[in-house]
Amino acid sequence: MIRPGSEAELAEAIRDADAPLSLRGGGTRGPLPEGTAITTSGLTGIVLHDPAALTLVVRAGTPVDEIDAALAGANQCLAFEPMDHRALLGSTGTPTIGGVVAANVSGPRRVLVGAARDHLLGLRFVDGEGSVIKNGGRVMKNVTGYDLARLLAGSRGALGAITEVALKVLPGTETCANLVAHGLDDAAAVRAMSAALGTPYEVTGAAHDPHAAEGPRTVLRIEGFAPSVAYRSRALVEALRPHGTWQIEDDREAVRAEWRGIRDVAPFHGTTGNVWRVSVRPSEAADLAARAGADQVFYDWGGGLVWLRLPEGCDLRARLGRYDGHATLVRAAPETHAALHRLQPEPPALQALSRGLREKFDPRGILAA
Repeated sequence: MIRPGSEAELAEAIRDADAPLSLRGGGTRGPLPEGTAITTSGLTGIVLHDPAALTLVVRAGTPVDEIDAALAGANQCLAFEPMDHRALLGSTGTPTIGGVVAANVSGPRRVLVGAARDHLLGLRFVDGEGSVIKNGGRVMKNVTGYDLARLLAGSRGALGAITEVALKVLPGTETCANLVAHGLDDAAAVRAMSAALGTPYEVTGAAHDPHAAEGPRTVLRIEGFAPSVAYRSRALVEALRPHGTWQIEDDREAVRAEWRGIRDVAPFHGTTGNVWRVSVRPSEAADLAARAGADQVFYDWGGGLVWLRLPEGCDLRARLGRYDGHATLVRAAPETHAALHRLQPEPPALQALSRGLREKFDPRGILAA
């Protein structure tokens, strides 16, 4: 594995490569594509943290835990609360901020504050020719015509190796509470979550576990200053009366622990089989889950994100047929990944657009993704 210690060394390695390179961050996401592995884990450190400006600039290989600790010291956070995949995948390594941005990893709070890419102010990266490019923030080389920060977020290294990111950070929350309903079926739970997210009470998380130990459990999160959390929780209970009986749970540490578990899909930890992640319209989530015939289901983002556990080798996309969504195979044996493909196949028009972007930023096909 190639482990550059600086952006210049990374650029040189890519520039000199004569065969595909497989980009790697902290090594938490399982099998790599074909090619010589090259990691950004040697590019570490916080370059700038300006608490007053709610701005953080950090090198791509910096561990997320290190960033969280630094921000906590200023009562700030990465509001999009990126998932830690290790327990779900049974993997090791250390989640890095470059990997988070490259995969646009976004947690439960996405329903209110947006995805990781929505918090990205700018970045630096090395393209497939070995050129260092910056977009946004403190511009070194401005590339016009593309919103590169948004293009790179979620590109999984196909357009370039991210070396540094500038992020918007937000104040931490004083306290939090859960509103919990028991016994709702999937369709009723999604309707309740959608209703809650449509209120003015700033719900920051909405999840449903049909397989919880005590029976189906639907959870809504309220965060903020203590008086505001108390008021909004009571008001939301009243607003949701048409959707069942709701209890308020206000043990701050217990609430935070539960949402870390929701973020990391804890109900699937220690299980066997393939894990699929499907982005879908919430109104279609329950029907999609029923058609999937999965061994286990878990809903996040108010039903906009459906996690499904199926037997090894089961082709979820074939089982669902036509549907308006995006299914990613997150956990599977290498041969299943090879046969079914990790990412949702793109329609022809989007394939052409993606191909054009790759030809622009990686004309030699050096970046395996």
